[in-house]
Amino acid sequence: MEFKPVLRFASISDVHIKDHPSIERERLAKALEFLSAYTDASDYKRLDAVCITGDFATSGTETQMQVTKDILDAGMRPETRLLITVAGHEFNGESGGMPAAYEKLRRIFGQTPDVHTVINGYHFIAVSAEEIPEKGRNNFGKFKQAWVENCLAQAVEDDEERPIFFFQHPHPTNTCYGSICWANNDLYEYLAKYPQVIAFSGHSHAPVNDPRSIDQKDFTSCGTGSLSYFELDDFDKIYGTVPPNADKCAQFLLVEADAEKRVRILAYDLISESFFPQVWEIPHAWEKSEFIYDSHRPGSECAPRFADGSELKISNVSAGAFDITVPQAKIDAFYVNAYYVRITDEKGRKVKTVSFWSEYYFADMPSAVTQRIEGLEPGQYYEMEVWATGFWGKKSTNRLYGGVQL
Repeated sequence: MEFKPVLRFASISDVHIKDHPSIERERLAKALEFLSAYTDASDYKRLDAVCITGDFATSGTETQMQVTKDILDAGMRPETRLLITVAGHEFNGESGGMPAAYEKLRRIFGQTPDVHTVINGYHFIAVSAEEIPEKGRNNFGKFKQAWVENCLAQAVEDDEERPIFFFQHPHPTNTCYGSICWANNDLYEYLAKYPQVIAFSGHSHAPVNDPRSIDQKDFTSCGTGSLSYFELDDFDKIYGTVPPNADKCAQFLLVEADAEKRVRILAYDLISESFFPQVWEIPHAWEKSEFIYDSHRPGSECAPRFADGSELKISNVSAGAFDITVPQAKIDAFYVNAYYVRITDEKGRKVKTVSFWSEYYFADMPSAVTQRIEGLEPGQYYEMEVWATGFWGKKSTNRLYGGVQL
């Protein structure tokens, strides 16, 4: 569709600036450099806001907060608004907890913990997390709930159709990918009243190019990735929730709106200096009947398949262990999510099933994935059956087979 922006902002989360020089400092500076270059090359030559939704510091020290401010000052143009909130990592106990984080936010950044502002006619609402004794960090108490409810009502009274951009650190529960463990439900009931809300959140470090990182049920919820490391929200992988090479992670969202109140969201990868191919388009955010980003979205029915001639490769065989290399399967929409390897002994008895990701979260996704499998009995013969899965559990239409003598 022809799209002429009248609003542009970046949504960034989980930078994790440290006391000492680290790659995260370089990535934040590089993100701002890219945003300036993108803006200069666009017909709409403004970046209206940079929105950072918490955990920009690793432990909330004075140094980390000041370094973040210095990077932002050096990389942002005067006309660009900064909306920045604090969350659990800024509340590190050694740094003074939530009161100290709020104080540093005001003193160093000149920002209040909670912000409701209008930019180019669009309402922006950003709320900092709280540390509540009986609940812990990354929660929102009764006062903040009432504040959010009031801000949302004001925005809708101003224009009942115009999208409302909302920012909190933890994902709203049971929305976008990552919202199983890295979520909070305190504000959901207020957001759910207004389908025109487009909410941005982090906390999970989930990949922005995972199609489940946008979700529409009662409103639109988007995960904003991380500039530090990946963590995923599946619990059956051989290496846990943090994949190998997790620090090869620098992703965020670029959001634009036009005069017709249409919104498009692009996912950017700093490592490869490229956009991911998907563009999330929301033509009428206020029309809940038009929501498509759910588990039944176009493409969710697609199942992976291995290309003809695909074969497993077994290498580095040792006592009770081996490497298995799986060629990437194909799929007609999105990416292949993961692989499963069922291992049986020579009598056909199941020994174990292991799973690992396809590494779809890397823009330079490899043509094959290698995984070390250990804990088997030396001297035995094992057979393997391998299948691929999509993001909504569709298994590959064909499988690969192999065997190994240990």
